[in-house]
Amino acid sequence: MARAIEFDARTLRPTAEEKVAAGTAQSADALVEALELLRELHEHKVLHTLVRVVQGSEGLAFHALEVLNEPGSVRAVRNLLELVKALGSIEPAALATVTGALGQGMREGARRVEAGERAGLGELLSLARDPDVGLALGAVIGVLRGFGQALREGQPTPAVPHT
Repeated sequence: MARAIEFDARTLRPTAEEKVAAGTAQSADALVEALELLRELHEHKVLHTLVRVVQGSEGLAFHALEVLNEPGSVRAVRNLLELVKALGSIEPAALATVTGALGQGMREGARRVEAGERAGLGELLSLARDPDVGLALGAVIGVLRGFGQALREGQPTPAVPHT
């Protein structure tokens, strides 16, 4: 006599737990690396900041206030504002000229180091007649004069005590 076939749908489709177990086994190396990354983000408080950003404006504003309340933050903000003011007082053309010259000087210095070139006494004495060195010394002297004049004319700002 014929027997009834027993059909169990669970044997054909894996359960959610089986899928997770299979995926975990296949991705073990990736999961270990992801956990290491997560640990680094947590230790550097990046994860904390990301949670605040996701929580919305209240969490982010609170976190920003926490950071600003740390020692040295007020000084850092003041220094940043002074740096912005100082950069704003420099003409862009003058800054471009100086930074271009500085870059060229750094390349020449690096070339001499790579070539193992040392400055001898004769070269040092002949520098006084070199027009490039004379121009550079004139620029440095101008910077020093302007710096000294600004120091002499300006009122020294009171030092902020370290907290």
